[in-house]
Amino acid sequence: MRSVPGRPLSSRALPALLAATALIAAATVPADAKRGRHHRPSGGYNPPYAAMVVDVKTGRTLHAVNEDALRHPASITKVMTLYMLFEQLERGRYTLESPLTVSAYAAARSPSKLGFRPGGTIDVEDAIKAIVTKSANDVACAIGENIAGSEERFAEMMTRKVKSLGMSRTNFVNASGLPDSDQITTARDLSILARAIQDRFPRYYRYFQTRSFAFRGRTIGNHNRLLGTVEGVDGIKTGYTRDSGFNLMTAAKLDDRQIVAIVLGGKSGASRDRIMADLVRSTLPRAYAGNRQTAPIVDVAERARPAVIADGASRTRTQVAAADDDEDVATTASTSGEPLDISPYRTTTPGSAGQRARSALPGTAQAYASAPTQPAFPNSGKVEARLASVDAPSRGDRTDVKSPPLPRVTPTAWVIQLGAMDDEDKAKSMLSSARARSGSALSKAAPYTVKVEHGGATLYRARFSGFAEQDSAQDACAALKRNGFNCFATRS
Repeated sequence: MRSVPGRPLSSRALPALLAATALIAAATVPADAKRGRHHRPSGGYNPPYAAMVVDVKTGRTLHAVNEDALRHPASITKVMTLYMLFEQLERGRYTLESPLTVSAYAAARSPSKLGFRPGGTIDVEDAIKAIVTKSANDVACAIGENIAGSEERFAEMMTRKVKSLGMSRTNFVNASGLPDSDQITTARDLSILARAIQDRFPRYYRYFQTRSFAFRGRTIGNHNRLLGTVEGVDGIKTGYTRDSGFNLMTAAKLDDRQIVAIVLGGKSGASRDRIMADLVRSTLPRAYAGNRQTAPIVDVAERARPAVIADGASRTRTQVAAADDDEDVATTASTSGEPLDISPYRTTTPGSAGQRARSALPGTAQAYASAPTQPAFPNSGKVEARLASVDAPSRGDRTDVKSPPLPRVTPTAWVIQLGAMDDEDKAKSMLSSARARSGSALSKAAPYTVKVEHGGATLYRARFSGFAEQDSAQDACAALKRNGFNCFATRS
């Protein structure tokens, strides 16, 4: 039985499905996992083994066992929780410094957790690190409640989102992966998620490489023991409940080869890690080393997102209505390599323009994102368009270094907008990255930034000019989307 988005599978139906898949799984469980079956605690669901390895560049399956059988994700659920949080960050509804309130309900979640009193707060960046390392259930619940108002509502949003990614057999009822008979997935679905979170959020994905972080006098280590011990592994998440067994989602890159791998139902953490290490070492050399042959995984709501057409009076209209919670076009951050502990949107100078913008508009979508249904800042505001010098070295996140004066340009009839940033150098870095990864699609396009002031906040829209017709702008935007960038075409 498939779940309906936002409606969990019946608790009565799931055990029968799990029992049926267990019979099929018995014949294919690795010897290491089979030997451990009789040493499990009595009672509950005895998790059969499942695994899948996928070549990221081609989408080819390199290894599969019970890949479509229903399983419990356990704390791998939190990868999806962070996917939803990263989406909110890129839309500007939160910054890395935004405080998340921990309710009494969230504080009461079972361990593993950080341990908050009701009403306590944690900023978004520490929440991300707490999920990646400690796998904190109280923090996962707090993320869901802050985004959606309740964990139940957040789980419904998660389920809708995974369906749009093509994860057809996954259903969520909580943000943490704590035991619930209706919290289900498959190895195949999780391999889709492992690819999608890297495609969609290359900047934030690097948090999954965090080995440890300091929080209120404690140093918290990562549960993922393969980081730093298996060559090529760069994340991403472990998971365990008695009903799920020991789970692990892994991504690995080496010599231009890239894979994602899923192991579910290990008999112990050590056994699971040995199985995963063997899979990485045996399949990564067989992965394709050339240019990527498949498009990045993008959810169907993003693919269907319409272009915004503005007339001479700067009025906007949308040809297709966006669905549910996906009204906004997310900005796509630069993939320039910064140290992990440098916040993607954090400034280095107290009182800088970026910090003033965040304090002026805390927690609002207007802070960093532009939406297809209505721009974050109307064109009637003070606007200054300047040519983006994409060949200049990036200044990273520094806002205390002034850019030299740039020549003014007159945009063509149609332009492409990628996103809006709180610092011009970030916008230029985004444009540079987009051009580098789009091949010939933008070879004749001119990158430029548009400075917008509104309500005391200053932002810089990242745009490409050079399109006389709507079709050519939309074709170039489609090429950008295939390479992991969100954009829309609009009249200048």
